[in-house]
Amino acid sequence: MDDTRPDQPHAAPDYRLGVGGVMLREAWYYAAPASALARGKAVHRTLLGEPVLLGRDAGGNVFALRDTCPHRGTLLSKGKFDGREVECPYHGWRFRTDGQCTAIPSQTAAQRPQPGDIRAEVFPVREHQGNVWIYMGTQRGALPPVPEVPAIGNKRQLYVSMVFDCNIDLAVIGLMDPAHGAFVHSSSLWRNEASIHEKHKAFSPLPESEGLGWRMDRHTASRNSRAYALFLGGAPETEISYRLPSVRIEHARTPRYNYCGLTACTPITADRTEVHHVMYWDVPGAAIMRAIMRPIAMRFLDQDRRAVMSMVEGLAFDPKTVLVQDADTQTRWYFRLKREFLAAQAEGRAPKNPITPVTLSWRS
Repeated sequence: MDDTRPDQPHAAPDYRLGVGGVMLREAWYYAAPASALARGKAVHRTLLGEPVLLGRDAGGNVFALRDTCPHRGTLLSKGKFDGREVECPYHGWRFRTDGQCTAIPSQTAAQRPQPGDIRAEVFPVREHQGNVWIYMGTQRGALPPVPEVPAIGNKRQLYVSMVFDCNIDLAVIGLMDPAHGAFVHSSSLWRNEASIHEKHKAFSPLPESEGLGWRMDRHTASRNSRAYALFLGGAPETEISYRLPSVRIEHARTPRYNYCGLTACTPITADRTEVHHVMYWDVPGAAIMRAIMRPIAMRFLDQDRRAVMSMVEGLAFDPKTVLVQDADTQTRWYFRLKREFLAAQAEGRAPKNPITPVTLSWRS
């Protein structure tokens, strides 16, 4: 059934059944800002419920290993890392950053296994535009490209993050919602209920090379987006894209300046999600602007977190809910693409984007 433009509001997807809450595999997820990984250091992370040892070796290369020793499951992150090899704190087994075991102190030369028989699991990682991405899945070899910020991707200015105590779906749809701004983020600088007016936005599917998703086509920013006008020195043109599993990229530009925002949701577990937000701009005065923008960005994230948590608390009562036309269409698309992504994996084929160009209207 085509759920893109329903004639009537209808029941919302069940967030607990079917694809609801499922953490997609075979995909890139935001792991950390590159600046958080010091040379010769490694840290523990939990991503999609899996333990990961994420680090940067002595040569400056990022790596990711499963953070459990193949011997007895001890966390490798509790051991030593000298910039080249990590040592398990329990029995001293040592592993290179490519996963190869190099030492099993307890074994004689005649016993098995020998170090050459053992490898720790490795996760593919990419460092790009100041971000570290990790591929959570079993596919190796030719992997899809990591998400890319257009125009000014070499000018990362600010990174913030916050943990939402909810599943990946509620974090994603809470952040992409186009109608909550005047209520959740109400302010004289940004927007409020008095600024609500009708909007018409054209959408199109992402090209296959950019992944499975959609784009709000380039348009002049709404008149209630005062913050952009102040920041960029005039009303910008804006383009926003969304790509599975959880990446939103916004590019606003005027003839003089650019701003790009990358928001990526990474599941920690089935019920906890870390929301990463990276901001790029080429407006002069980066140090001053960072000092101004950081508390604003954190305030926005916390407002979204509290709104999503109110939804989590309400859904715990198993209410009947509806999706409306057209403000909730992107939520429908998200679940529709997620179903297609999972079906394609099960059937061993490439996913097909079912979204077609359309203009959506709502008031916000």
